[in-house]
Amino acid sequence: MANRTDPLAKNIRGTNPQNLVEKILRSKIYQNTYWKEQCFGLTAETLVDKAMELDHLGGTFGGNRKPSPFICLVMKMLQIQPEKDIVVEFIKNEDYKYVRVLGAFYLRLTGTDIDIYRYLEPLYNDYRKLRRKLADGQYALTHVDEYIDELLTTDYSCDIALSRIKKRWILEQNQTLEPRRSALEDDFEEEEEKDENEPLATGLDDEHEKDYYRGGSPTRERDRDRRRDSHRYRDHDYGRDRDYDRDYDRDRDYDRERGRRDRDRDRDRDRHRLRDDKDYGRERDRERDREHDRRDRDRGRRRSYSRSRSRSRDRKDRDDDCRRKHARSASPARDEPKKKEKKEKKADGTDHPDPEIAEANRLRASLGLKPLNC
Repeated sequence: MANRTDPLAKNIRGTNPQNLVEKILRSKIYQNTYWKEQCFGLTAETLVDKAMELDHLGGTFGGNRKPSPFICLVMKMLQIQPEKDIVVEFIKNEDYKYVRVLGAFYLRLTGTDIDIYRYLEPLYNDYRKLRRKLADGQYALTHVDEYIDELLTTDYSCDIALSRIKKRWILEQNQTLEPRRSALEDDFEEEEEKDENEPLATGLDDEHEKDYYRGGSPTRERDRDRRRDSHRYRDHDYGRDRDYDRDYDRDRDYDRERGRRDRDRDRDRDRHRLRDDKDYGRERDRERDREHDRRDRDRGRRRSYSRSRSRSRDRKDRDDDCRRKHARSASPARDEPKKKEKKEKKADGTDHPDPEIAEANRLRASLGLKPLNC
């Protein structure tokens, strides 16, 4: 019951006024403590007291997007739908700036295009400061005229989507809205009238000079025509000079753009050349490293081959020594005759245990040389 729209409320743009606020934001407002405690049972008369207590404006803030009191009161106004005269009084209130902003926001949501321009544009002359609560919970400084400009020129404010309104010049063209009149225009007119009423010079005794400055002299008419012609020629020359400057600026921009493209092209070419040189040097260093690795592998392979041959030769010599020792230890009775035979055959040395030495002794015996006793 507390969240239901007033039965006497009229539909706005063919829908319930509370539907102008998005459903998620409506549910957050209905669950808010300020809405339940402060906005319950408010009427159009008692709503003013709550609006006077406002000290900032804003939409939702914080991590859970908590609605501000300002947006809760806007929701309450949509629910009870106060009369247009009350909303206009809100806007015309000069003592409480947040009451004025509240009425302006409600009129922007529910009013017609003509009413929006008619009642909100005079607020451009209000330069008072406002506190605005941002989405992160911090406060920012703004002004009444800045916020009114936001309402008239944007489609989103305080987390609520604003309806589209027609441009002002369209309404002026259709003669449904008068041209906007600035508040400073009266001051300008007063200054112009004051300048015209002031005497242009004092102490003029000559009647001709008085007629001249009074405006009835033909000489002044000629001076006025001459100044008008000079202004016309000056405007013509200014337009011609402006066209020349525009052409000159266009040519200068074209030359600057072409120079920039040439510099970019040269820079890209140098970059590609440097990259190619670096790639060539990198490939050459890589080929040199591969050649060094190949040489090291060949050298290591040769070393391992020679080392394996020496190990096999040493192994063969050890096996021969072990075989000879085993043969001597196995037949001690035959050692004496063998020694004798060796002593007997030591003359030519052809029976040497080492086959190479025995072969060399045979060759030396055939040549009549002494045998090797190794």
